Amino acid sequence: MIRALLSSDLPRSRAVAVLLVAIVVLLALVPFVLPGAKALSVAAKIMVFILLVASYDLLLGYTGIVSFAHTMFFGIGAYGVAIACTRIGPSWSALAVGVVCALVLSGLLALAIGLFSLRVRAIFFAMITLAVASAFQTLASQLSDLTGGEDGLSFRLPEVLQPSFSLLDEPLLGADVDGRFLSYYLVFFATFVLFLLMLRIVNSPFGRVLQAIRENEFRAEALGYRVVVYRTLSTVLGALFATCAGALLAVWLRYNGPDTSLSFEIMLDVLLIVVIGGMGTMYGAVIGSAFFVYAQSYLQDLMKWISDGLQAVPLAAQFFSPDRWLLWLGLLFVLSVYYFPTGVVGRLRAAAQAKASR
Repeated sequence: MIRALLSSDLPRSRAVAVLLVAIVVLLALVPFVLPGAKALSVAAKIMVFILLVASYDLLLGYTGIVSFAHTMFFGIGAYGVAIACTRIGPSWSALAVGVVCALVLSGLLALAIGLFSLRVRAIFFAMITLAVASAFQTLASQLSDLTGGEDGLSFRLPEVLQPSFSLLDEPLLGADVDGRFLSYYLVFFATFVLFLLMLRIVNSPFGRVLQAIRENEFRAEALGYRVVVYRTLSTVLGALFATCAGALLAVWLRYNGPDTSLSFEIMLDVLLIVVIGGMGTMYGAVIGSAFFVYAQSYLQDLMKWISDGLQAVPLAAQFFSPDRWLLWLGLLFVLSVYYFPTGVVGRLRAAAQAKASR
C-alpha cells in the first residue's frame, strides 16, 4: 500500500524514511503539541514551501530547466484568491473562482513562455524568465485598484475558516477547533495530496522522459521524443502546482502583497532549498523546506539564548548576536552544500547504497 501511495518511489534510505515520517507526523500534530501562533505559522509556511519547492524541482531537478519566473506563478495563485475574495466576498465560490482563474492564467503564461522561450539556450531562457517575473512584479505593484499596490490586499475567508469561528465548545486534545485550526488542516491535506500527485507524475513514463531530457536532450530527441513539447508541459505543470501553493499561502495569511508572494528573495529561498534537500528527488523538497524554514524562523531565538548565556564573554556574546542570524544561516547553507553536495536526500541514499553493497 505504501509503495502504491508513493508511486513505487520509496525513500531507499532508512534515515530519509525516518526524517520524512518525523516531518509529516510533526506537521500533522502541530495544532495539538505546539498550539502557539508562531508554531502554527511556521508549520504552515513549511507546507507551502514543500509544495512550491517540489513544483520547482519538477523543472530544475527532473527536466533541467532553470527558471526565475516560478514566484510569478506563486504570486498569481495568491493574488487570484485575494482578488476574488475581495471583489466577490468571503465565500467558497469566491475561493473556487480565484483558484480556477489563477490556474488558467498561470497555465496560459507558462505555455507562452514555454513555446516562445524553451527553444533558446538555457542561460537565455533563464534571463527571459527573470525579465518576465520582474515585469509582473512591477505590474502587480502599480495596478493598485486591482491588487492593492504595495499595500497588498487583506480579505475575509468563508466563515468556517475565520479565526472567530468555533466548531467545538470544548478544546479537542488541548487544541481549539476554530477557523485557524480548520485552515491549517486545509493547507495540510491539500499539500499532502498535491505532493503525492507530483510524485506520481515524476515516476510515470512522462516523468522518465523528462529525466532522459535532463540527462541528454539530444539523445532523447534522437529517440523520437519532442523535447520542446515535453519541456513545455513540464513548465506548465510546475506553474500550476506553484499556483496552488500561492493560493494556500493566501488562504492561510488572509493577505497578499508583492513582498509576500512575488519577492525575488522567495525565488532565492526556493533555489537554496532545492540544493539543500537534493535536486531530482522530490523528498528533498520536504526535508529541505523543513530544515530551511525552521532555521529561518528560530535561528534568531537560538542565537539570543546563546548570546544571553555568554554575557560574561563580551566578544563571544557579540559573535552570537541575533542581529547576525543571516551570517549564521549562510554558514549553515555553506556547510550543508559542502557535506551534502548532492543534497541531504542524495547523500543519505548514497550512504545507504554503499552500506548495502558491502
